[in-house]
Amino acid sequence: AKDLHGGRFTRRRDVNSQSLLENTCSSKRLDLVFIIDSSRSVRPYDFEKVKEFILTILQFLDISPDATRVGLIQYGSTVKQEFSLKTFRRKQDIERAVKRMMHLATGTMTGLAIQYAVNIAFSESEGARPLRQNVPRIIMIVTDGRPQDPVAEIAAKARNSGILIFAIGVGRVDMNTLKSIGSEPHEEHVFLVANFSQIETLTSAFQTKLCVPHMCSTVEHHCDHFCINTPGSYLCRCKQGYILNADQKTCSTQDLCAVEKHACEQICVNTPGSYVCQCYEGYELDANGKNCVVVDYCALDNQGCQHECVNTEDSYYCRCHPGFILNPDKRTCRRPNYCALQDHGCEQECVNTEDSYFCRCQEGFRLNPDKKTCKRVDHCAESNHGCEQLCLNTDDSYVCQCSEGFVINEDLKTCTRVDYCALSDHGCEHLCVNGDRSYTCQCFEGYRLRSDGKTCKRKNVCKSVSHGCEHICVSADNSYTCKCREGFTLREDGKTCRKRDICKSASHGCEHI
Repeated sequence: AKDLHGGRFTRRRDVNSQSLLENTCSSKRLDLVFIIDSSRSVRPYDFEKVKEFILTILQFLDISPDATRVGLIQYGSTVKQEFSLKTFRRKQDIERAVKRMMHLATGTMTGLAIQYAVNIAFSESEGARPLRQNVPRIIMIVTDGRPQDPVAEIAAKARNSGILIFAIGVGRVDMNTLKSIGSEPHEEHVFLVANFSQIETLTSAFQTKLCVPHMCSTVEHHCDHFCINTPGSYLCRCKQGYILNADQKTCSTQDLCAVEKHACEQICVNTPGSYVCQCYEGYELDANGKNCVVVDYCALDNQGCQHECVNTEDSYYCRCHPGFILNPDKRTCRRPNYCALQDHGCEQECVNTEDSYFCRCQEGFRLNPDKKTCKRVDHCAESNHGCEQLCLNTDDSYVCQCSEGFVINEDLKTCTRVDYCALSDHGCEHLCVNGDRSYTCQCFEGYRLRSDGKTCKRKNVCKSVSHGCEHICVSADNSYTCKCREGFTLREDGKTCRKRDICKSASHGCEHI
């Protein structure tokens, strides 16, 4: 195999491992977050290679709360934080977590992952040390594909916030995209390898870059705008629109278009340390780089137009002779537009052929057997999705969801009921009962809920039922009894009262009556 410079290398894991152990970054203070591309284009075998690369990098890092802290994020269509900077305190715990990491196999939302790192992963609540401590914040991102979301502006904000970004591309990754992610100078922070098997060749380079002192945080660099770490040294950089002064520290703006005789016929545009001439729309720069001439877009081989090429102010278009129509390629011409000449019946799109037409459906739809109408592709019905509760179609795939009152598990397929009573301090005096969206408090039998919805009080049964007691009703736990006032006794019906006969109930001592 070949290394990055075209030479040969021999894979000897025993020697490399020993070398790494002998060159550990002893007590090196770093906040390092790995961002791993876990999209569908990364095959399972390649995903394991990335994990091996991370495990090798860990070997020469001094992992501890006071030295190097490590976090890991993987991303596809969504972002998943495997562990934060504060999760693990020991190297062996991080190694176990890396080995357990599962492949997401979804999209490529690189910008979203970097944004997550800036806003969350490098927050103090997630374990990042305060900026005043000058602990280098480093992102090491590995990707094999073109991002599906904007990335340049987000990466620039990350770098401007003080984060150093190493961008590692694998395979056919656009180098300009990598440069828009990685820190400057790009030759120190942007890497491209042919395949995942070659990623391990970067290990020694990263050992050198991570283990040398970060001069920007250890010396008073006096850089006016930005201080950029380089191996064993540093250099100053200026914001866009500024140039570095001769002292190599301070920055100043320089409008060369205003201070020099540029001789541009139409527009002069400043560039770092120089300028270029440009032309108004509809003109192009002459060979002398100063003057402008009208653009003849049709001059270059008629721009491939089959019949006629027509210049416009800032472009061109192809036009057909009378009796012909322009094909969808916007260059060639053909006779009658069958889609326009008859009621074709196509539900979505009608496509002309040389002598007829056919119906076509938009992305995410499929043509029905009638060859006219379209139906949405039901990915949930056509695959063994494994969703426990709900399957939701997307344009090119599906996602599992849960019914109300349930949450999705980490496998992104099964669901678990939300235990609202366990998630919060519900404050129920007797019983907490889960519902679909929240919880309610209930009371034991013989009690009823107070107006606060949490505490309970004993029921007054006498007030809640038609008891029928003639004199007095006395509440019990879940019932009541009738009693009579003094001088009366309860009749056999247990409700009415009669006056007590003292002569019969006591030894009155009367001789006759």
